Amino acid sequence: MLTALIYGILGFILLMLIIMTYQFHAIKKNKAGTDISEEHTERILLSQGFIYTSIVLVVVLLLAFTWYTVKGTPREGHLMEWLNIVVRLMHITFGIAWIGASFYFVFLENALNRTDNVRDELAGNLWAVHGGGFYYLEKYKVAPKIIPKDLHWFKYEAYFTWLSGFSLLFVVYYFNAKAMLVDNNVFPIGSAAAISIGIGSFVIAWFLYDLLCKTPLVKKNAWFGVVGFLIATAFAFFYSHVFSARAAYIHFGAMIGTLMAANVFFIIIPSQKAMVKAAKLGMPLNPQLGKNALTRSLHNNYFTLPVLFVMISNHFPTTFGSRYPWAILAAISVGTAGVKHYLNLREKGRYNIWVLPVSILVLLAAAFITAPPIDNSACNKTVSFTEVNAIINNRCITCHSSKPTDNVYMAPPNGVVYDTPGDIAKLKDKIMQRVVITKTMPPNNKTGITPEERDLIRCWINQGTVVK
Repeated sequence: MLTALIYGILGFILLMLIIMTYQFHAIKKNKAGTDISEEHTERILLSQGFIYTSIVLVVVLLLAFTWYTVKGTPREGHLMEWLNIVVRLMHITFGIAWIGASFYFVFLENALNRTDNVRDELAGNLWAVHGGGFYYLEKYKVAPKIIPKDLHWFKYEAYFTWLSGFSLLFVVYYFNAKAMLVDNNVFPIGSAAAISIGIGSFVIAWFLYDLLCKTPLVKKNAWFGVVGFLIATAFAFFYSHVFSARAAYIHFGAMIGTLMAANVFFIIIPSQKAMVKAAKLGMPLNPQLGKNALTRSLHNNYFTLPVLFVMISNHFPTTFGSRYPWAILAAISVGTAGVKHYLNLREKGRYNIWVLPVSILVLLAAAFITAPPIDNSACNKTVSFTEVNAIINNRCITCHSSKPTDNVYMAPPNGVVYDTPGDIAKLKDKIMQRVVITKTMPPNNKTGITPEERDLIRCWINQGTVVK
């Protein structure tokens, strides 16, 4: 009865907030084209922001209460899986919008015509064709004489990408910290301490990066990049010596993503607001604000490919399961950023003969270094399938079954099941990669598989995976 009452109250509040949202949209629509004061417009926007924030908080309360009611029951895993699906889809969608906008505007900046019939007030222009239509874009050196009322701001893509990503970090790693975040074989630490370190590291990273951007080094692109890369590598090294391998990679990506979102929130948008306000009031504009915003935007552009790699890295244990995962992460980050630098140069009409080849060599070197050694050590006996099956039943079947009994995975990860001898034999290559070579399965060695058991599986696979 109490549960139904709480759901009813929260549902009613959510419904009222949604109705208020539609009312504010109606007010804005009715006011469109009319002369209303800037103060009144700001009040409407502030009220909208308050309502949107309230909606998010009520939804979070609903989810938290739902989790509390199903905690310890089979439905807990079901709830977490669907939260993972929904939040991950949101994160990918907002991320595509944000990165797409970043790529487009950096391309626009690089490809502007700055000399041919460009008016004095313009920094450049560009003709483009897309989707069967022609477009003409102009960039002002500072601002137009009259600021249009309908001015689109590119900021919510960044905010919602970070918020959904931060939420996903909780859903996947923090709510299951003992299984996904902490690896006692790497560093014995409590869940609360590990979570605090993870979140705290993002704050520290921002202060270090922001401080670096305020030094004269920011005007020396090459040296700024070298120092920034060394700092990023230090974070990768730190993460890989505190968290599980997968969590270390994800935290590195989350750290960079935090820098990108903070650039938008603390530097880019405030600079743009100050420029718009000065233009409306007819005050002198500070061109440095635009330069600062452009610099941070370019930094974000170079951050994107390393972040995208981290987003997919958990599918590739060769990287995070290597002996020196932090070094592989650093190599892939600098290699992908180098590829982006080559593309940026090409958009400017500049061609460099060494950036792309060196970047590709760095990525190929990472692939070469992570190649597994050829293990020709002799097997003292013929390993039977019965022995291997016993190991898999004891160490793997809790997750990789059509009906998992694990307390985290309510469905077999990636659809991999070992229910029958045929299931095991056909996945021998994946078992060799994950269990024997990279040793990334079971996750954080949750079920306590021994080196001797891994070696028995290796011998069975090398002997032809006989299941009789």
